[in-house]
Amino acid sequence: MRSIKCKVIFGKIFCGLFLTIILTVSTSSVIAQQHLKLHYDKPAQNWNEALPLGNGQLGLMAFGNPSKEHLQLNEETVWAGEPGNNVPSNTASQINEIRSLLFQGKNQEAQNLSNQTFPRQSPANLNYGMPYQTVGDLWLTFPGHQVYNSYYRELDISNAISTVSYKVDNITFKRKVFASLTDDVIIMKITADKPKSVSFTLGLSSTQKDHQVKQVRGYLQLSGNGGSVDNKLGKVKFEALVMPIVKGGLIERTDSSLTVSKADEVIVYISIGTNFINYKDLSAEPLIKAKSILNSAIAKKYDQAFAAHQKKYKLFFDRVTLNLGDSNQSKKTTDVRIKEFANHADPQLVALYFQFGRYLLISSSQPGGQPANLQGIWNDKNSPPWDSKYTVNINTEMNYWPAEITNLSEMHQPLFSMLKDLAITGKQSASKMYNARGWNMHHNTDIWRITGIVDGGFYGMWPMGGAWLTQHLWQHYLFTGDTKLLKENYPILKGAAMFYLDVLKQEPKTKWLVMAPSMSPENTYEKNVGVTAGATMDNQLIFDTFNNLINAAKVLKTDQSFSDSIATALAMMPPMQIGKHNQLQEWLQDLDRPDDKHRHISHLYGLYPSGQISPFRNPQLLEAAKNALIYRGDKSTGWSMGWKVNWWARMLDGNKAYKLISDQLTPAPMETKGQSGGTYPNLLDAHPPFQIDGNFGCTAGIAEMLLQSYDGNIYILPALPDALNEGRIAGLKARGGFVLDIEWKNGKLTKLSIQSTLGGNCRLRLSDKVSLTGNAKLIKSAGENSNHFYQVNTIKDPRLSKEANLKGIKIPQTNLFDFNTVAGKTYIFTAL
Repeated sequence: MRSIKCKVIFGKIFCGLFLTIILTVSTSSVIAQQHLKLHYDKPAQNWNEALPLGNGQLGLMAFGNPSKEHLQLNEETVWAGEPGNNVPSNTASQINEIRSLLFQGKNQEAQNLSNQTFPRQSPANLNYGMPYQTVGDLWLTFPGHQVYNSYYRELDISNAISTVSYKVDNITFKRKVFASLTDDVIIMKITADKPKSVSFTLGLSSTQKDHQVKQVRGYLQLSGNGGSVDNKLGKVKFEALVMPIVKGGLIERTDSSLTVSKADEVIVYISIGTNFINYKDLSAEPLIKAKSILNSAIAKKYDQAFAAHQKKYKLFFDRVTLNLGDSNQSKKTTDVRIKEFANHADPQLVALYFQFGRYLLISSSQPGGQPANLQGIWNDKNSPPWDSKYTVNINTEMNYWPAEITNLSEMHQPLFSMLKDLAITGKQSASKMYNARGWNMHHNTDIWRITGIVDGGFYGMWPMGGAWLTQHLWQHYLFTGDTKLLKENYPILKGAAMFYLDVLKQEPKTKWLVMAPSMSPENTYEKNVGVTAGATMDNQLIFDTFNNLINAAKVLKTDQSFSDSIATALAMMPPMQIGKHNQLQEWLQDLDRPDDKHRHISHLYGLYPSGQISPFRNPQLLEAAKNALIYRGDKSTGWSMGWKVNWWARMLDGNKAYKLISDQLTPAPMETKGQSGGTYPNLLDAHPPFQIDGNFGCTAGIAEMLLQSYDGNIYILPALPDALNEGRIAGLKARGGFVLDIEWKNGKLTKLSIQSTLGGNCRLRLSDKVSLTGNAKLIKSAGENSNHFYQVNTIKDPRLSKEANLKGIKIPQTNLFDFNTVAGKTYIFTAL
């Protein structure tokens, strides 16, 4: 790897790996949207069939049972435990000794010392992170509704609302539920097509050890605490309030329930408040908060409330529309479509799955709140798998891969807010554990922003979490040109770079600067040994961290001396290496095994989400990365297959990327032991069990098949599969602030619209299937003379690798086109 060389021209930054014109974000014109509903002909029999709704703060799973409706409730700040970091004291000497053993080749001894220093069982005075927990459950019991017909259940992701309808004794009952983005409550409307037919009983329950339910002046109140785990006391207090507003009926009250009789309609409001203010402050009054939210919500008419929610939701969701064609499969229920996807053409399910990922991100990550965790915001347990924490050796980052390219930049904000916290708490781990400046974290964190080692000295010895998370700040800048946010967060980038500047050490044999001890996440190179020096992923992450700092300093015209010291260290980093099996090496030494099928293929970070490996700049490395991926195989856990979609898209193999999507869209096993991957009937990803990252990974991968902008140009339809040879997408974002609408037919581009928000040069890459010369024209959009053409220059690829002439290495044949743009203008290519 080499340092990126950058220069600033007319205030725009041009970088070797990311040649971009920095503009501002914008929206796009809307094209025809396909039917975007998950629908079923029976109630949910379990959690993996229930339907997720959320507004960032509140999450619910709706089951849709006619006789006993079940709404499982979450609130984003209900976690176990209390404020406090998990950084041990006086471990710097042991870390130095582990490094020394690695440099001597005593790998097993190094692993043993790491395990002893950071035991698998949490020490008495520390913890390995707190679990995200459920609030409880709302039950609506409808007498006489055990026998029903004409049942229909749906989740409309175009409007973020779920509907259930059915008939009992020829009376049609309907329930509509949504989590309001504007009023911070959950609202359910219950109606019947015959007056005085709505009767049911409301009750609340919770699996929290410390809770109580009572009826107070016409509303139900669930009071509780987050749990106590390890040595941490449960100090998050919550209050959930449920208020029915009844039209034309009566309400009977007991100590812990409400019964509605013979109503025309009922609107049920749910608010939840906690004492959480931030990771170190639990001084809020949850009941006051919940009551205030509830009172404001019930003051509005239902139609008003839904219209406001819908407007805000569609402001985000409608920015991107996708139409991939249709088939008779879309008439079938969603669970059947998943079962039959592998053997029945169903392009609309791909579009639905893509948009479902965007729906989930909007619903689980709203500005001002917490980031989406391992399960987004949906969890029915107090001790969920992997605690539903923030696992930052892949999973948390994958959650946010769709944020920029699918035009949801605002949803990135909670992650940036968490980074500000981690840059503070991470100073403790950097200083106490490594005697270093700056900040760092390891492979997990939670709502308390812990930064120490989690899960012991094997899985936990990975001090690279900050390096990966900070990539999102720089990528946000590349997509949006938001210099204000970049300046605000520059200290975070600097603190991360400073940590690695201090801890990198010279490897004795190669003299390269390496990170040690660390690991290639969760994998081994000797039996039970993972701790290592100079893992390829570490080198790639630090390469990006250092370059981001250098480029950010140039944009902000600051910190020249520090930037120079970073550049000096960068020049001494290891390059990526090709091993004896013609594979990209995972470790500093050539230790890869072709029979290794591990789910983590971390050394391909350089291919995606980074852009250090390109088919055009370094085809030999691309071939080596492809071989490494082939050795690992296709079938894996859900998130791993989601990552593989993106890798195959970056390797320009659309058919293989689509094959991984097909593997993902297979029914998930209900038993988790020894099983891998797939999709549950409610379209949620299976690790198994449920993890949300696979949903987000596949959404990002589908976008990457249609548009790439990491390599100094905007590549249109780079990995289009044969199965999707006709379609339209509008609103995808490219680095440089461009927003694109793309149409294609028979696998060929037919129309391209590019919106530029601040002007500057636009460089397009098109496959040799499409030529603009004599085949298309460039015109200005509405308001301009349609005969006014703009010069499009065909150019040679300045980034084409010298490896192009190497025997056996094939570089895809493409054309590059340059043209200048004006801020606020839209440019349209149309085939002649």
